Amino acid sequence: MLFSEQLVIIRGGGDIATGVAYRLHKAGFPIVVLELERPLVIRRTVAVATAVLQGSVQVEDLHAQLVGSPEEALELSKTDTIPVLVAPQLHNSQFTIHNSQFTIIDARLAKRNIDTAITQAPLVIALGPGFSAGVDCHAVIETMRGHTLGRVIWDGPALPNTGTPGIIAGKGKERVLRAPAEGIVNWQLEIGDLVNEGDVIGDVAGQPVLAPFDGVIRGLIAAGTAVPQALKIGDVDARQDVAACFTISDKALAIGGGVLEAILTWMNKSK
Repeated sequence: MLFSEQLVIIRGGGDIATGVAYRLHKAGFPIVVLELERPLVIRRTVAVATAVLQGSVQVEDLHAQLVGSPEEALELSKTDTIPVLVAPQLHNSQFTIHNSQFTIIDARLAKRNIDTAITQAPLVIALGPGFSAGVDCHAVIETMRGHTLGRVIWDGPALPNTGTPGIIAGKGKERVLRAPAEGIVNWQLEIGDLVNEGDVIGDVAGQPVLAPFDGVIRGLIAAGTAVPQALKIGDVDARQDVAACFTISDKALAIGGGVLEAILTWMNKSK
């Protein structure tokens, strides 16, 4: 393949990171995804992070599998399967000894820079607010819905975090399900189920989680997860498009396109 020697390490395996992985995998880049031991992913049906929870996952025609070591991840990255490795901390040497040409993408969407540095790889890309291109990383990809979604920023920051989810079918912050209490999450319904306003979707420590309006359940954090009060644990979509719950979103693919542009631009300039 054309880009078989250009390893891409993606930190985070949520739905947006999966859109990035999808674009890059289709273009022929070998990919390794790094995740937490207990991912807090909401859109589990379209997130490679789900491989950590169940061993493997299929997202559209993209297959991801949990691996146990960097060596296993590098070997699997040469195939049609995306390796997912539990590695909360980044240890570059585990990968650079095998591949000097690599890119790191911070796709954790923490809205802040946790531990990413521009010196961690020849090319470091970060998604969304909390990063400034030229300081924290080489390039930032805009993640806010609107005219600039998916654009590559080579100098300066992405748009600041508004703290309010983007509007989908007229619904903003009300479409987000948050934990009503601290405790263990339990669900009575599943991703893809249609709901009416007031339906009981599940509970946290016995406190019910109710559907905020008529729609379809787009995302739910894994049952059995221990969560603090007010943590985002689910998402309801007023569009009621069940099929969309199982396909990569337009937003994720747009951001993935921006990452692909950034990598190709850097490769062309490095020649």
